Formats: sequence, structure tokens, C-alpha cells
Amino acid sequence: GICVHGQLLLGPNAITGEWGHNPLPWPRPEELPGPACYCGKHGCIETFLSGPGLAGEHLRRTGKTLMAPEIAALAAQGDAAAETTLQIYEDRLARGLASIINVLDPHAIVLGGGLSQLQRLYDNVSQRWQQYIFSDIFHTRLLPPRFGDSSGVRGAAWLWRDQP
Repeated sequence: GICVHGQLLLGPNAITGEWGHNPLPWPRPEELPGPACYCGKHGCIETFLSGPGLAGEHLRRTGKTLMAPEIAALAAQGDAAAETTLQIYEDRLARGLASIINVLDPHAIVLGGGLSQLQRLYDNVSQRWQQYIFSDIFHTRLLPPRFGDSSGVRGAAWLWRDQP
């Protein structure tokens, strides 16, 4: 979700922050029309920027079925194919987040999901997104979730607690 002055922003359609079902920004020819999404469309950000999206890209490029943590581990060990897969993922994440920065100009973006534990994203993506952001000044910070993988569950419980 999107938080403004410590409050969750809730729009009239209750879809604020539903970023994953927009198309991947600045798509490359080989990314079109994009993988099929469960929503019925193709090329949604979510189909690219998730653990399964990373694994799918690696499978398409190499023919090898690996899970995201395995790809990250191989890249850290110097595997060139896994490294290329992660670099493609980082560029896609940079494009996706740059579109959010261009619209909302947030102070910070906090990643979620299992891949948010991958430290290299915080260094590489914040370097890559600069070419896509419509500004010569870059102050937006890319941050890991404070409570790790359980941050989403904690946030949902916190919101539920405040319901009448």
C-alpha cells in the first residue's frame, strides 16, 4: 500500500498501491506481449517482478528450472547465466519503480516479498533507476522491509486491528 504521513492511503476503489497489474514500463521487444497473468492480461509487472517471474525468466533464457533463491545463490558464486537473469530482473525492477517515482515522488520505497531479502537489489536497482526517473536529482531511497518476510502479515494484522 501507499502510506502518506503515517496513514495508509485508501482510494475510492480500494486498489491504492496495486502496482503489479500495470504493464511493465518501457518494455523491450522480447518482453512483449509478456507472460500471461492470472488476471487475464499479459505482461503485468507481477509476472516479471516476483520470485516466479525471476524463475520464469531464467527458464526461458537457459532451459533450467530453478527457484529464485537458487538463481541468487548461483549468481553469487559467479554463474554467468544466473547473473544475467538477475541483471535483467534488476533492470525491470528499476523501470517499474521509476514509474512510481515519476508519478508519486516518494521519499522511500520499501520492497516486499521473498526477493526483498536479496541485498544486491538495494545497491543495483537504485543505480539503474536513475536512467528512467524524470529528474536530475535522486533522493528516493530503496529500503528493505523492517520485519523481513513477515512485514506484510504484520501490516495486515495492524490494519485489521483498527477495523470496527
